Amino acid sequence: MSTEAIPQKKNNDGQLVAFFQAILIDIFLWAYTVLVSYKIVYQKIILANRYSDFTWNQPLYALGLGTIIAMALFMTKFSIGRGTRGMIEHNEARSVLKEPYAVLGLLMIILTFIAGIFISEVSMREFLSEAGLGGAKRIFTALLTPNFAIFEQALFAAIETIYMAFIATAISLPFAFLLGFFAARNLMSNSRFFFTIYNLVRFFLNISRSIEPLVWAIIFSVWVGIGPFAGMLALCLHSVSSLAKLYSEQIENISDGPIEAMMATGAHPIQVIWYGVVPQIVLPYLSYTIYRWDINVRMATVIGLVGGGGIGTMLMQYQGLAKWNEVGLLVLVIASIVWAMDWASSRIRESIK
Repeated sequence: MSTEAIPQKKNNDGQLVAFFQAILIDIFLWAYTVLVSYKIVYQKIILANRYSDFTWNQPLYALGLGTIIAMALFMTKFSIGRGTRGMIEHNEARSVLKEPYAVLGLLMIILTFIAGIFISEVSMREFLSEAGLGGAKRIFTALLTPNFAIFEQALFAAIETIYMAFIATAISLPFAFLLGFFAARNLMSNSRFFFTIYNLVRFFLNISRSIEPLVWAIIFSVWVGIGPFAGMLALCLHSVSSLAKLYSEQIENISDGPIEAMMATGAHPIQVIWYGVVPQIVLPYLSYTIYRWDINVRMATVIGLVGGGGIGTMLMQYQGLAKWNEVGLLVLVIASIVWAMDWASSRIRESIK
């Protein structure tokens, strides 16, 4: 095969992949539109069925009908898939929002918003009802008159929360730092072996990050018992996956010039990373780390609700007993901690720029 034919083959392969991707996008969007139109617009709005029956035949029928519509409109300017994949010529003098596929996409977004309103059961009548406003008034009156008799307990619990978040952040740093390199596509796409590792690391990070710290706290509370250790482990695991993702994205956005220059001189891959990558990511890493500690302090108050220790556990106990004056003090302490951490972290991030 000639050297001129290789780029042509790659170009054809790229066009074929884009073609199938455009078809799949159109099929998915039209199937989604058909299903939402039937379940929300027809059953909930037109027929006023609050709880409509669901069968697995409905999404299958929607998929079939969506496929037919997508195929019928695929070669027209109403194809969102072709539009998003750059397969439709666009007049630069005309706004892209005026293109037929963009208008159709906007209508789908509006349909999604309407569906969200009905699925969330948004009701201003219930929100402004007399009984609801009366209950809210009683609770807010109690919250605004905090009981300072438990201030000492709340203060020690708050200190426990801060340290729990700090230890979770500190322990997660070395793991996130290493995983960040393995999760960076620009460093791991040189061979199939490294690209496989990249996909495995990304899969692990996505799974662990998709599970909320609240759920991890429940798991670790069963594992190691109720207390701050379980909360620290939950925050630590979630911090590893979140920081590794942020670190890897920062690595993917670095300048390739220093790396290419070092590789041209025959530098070892570890030397390339240490001298070509690390200097470009130190400051963003520090900023992300401080911000993560700020987030962990806020999360620590939440995971305490399931036995993760700290001030969140106290909040759960008093809330369960409907002691809203005590809850008011705890909310005041939590708000003070969050404000102080936000102020301190913003100052630190500003100083390292």
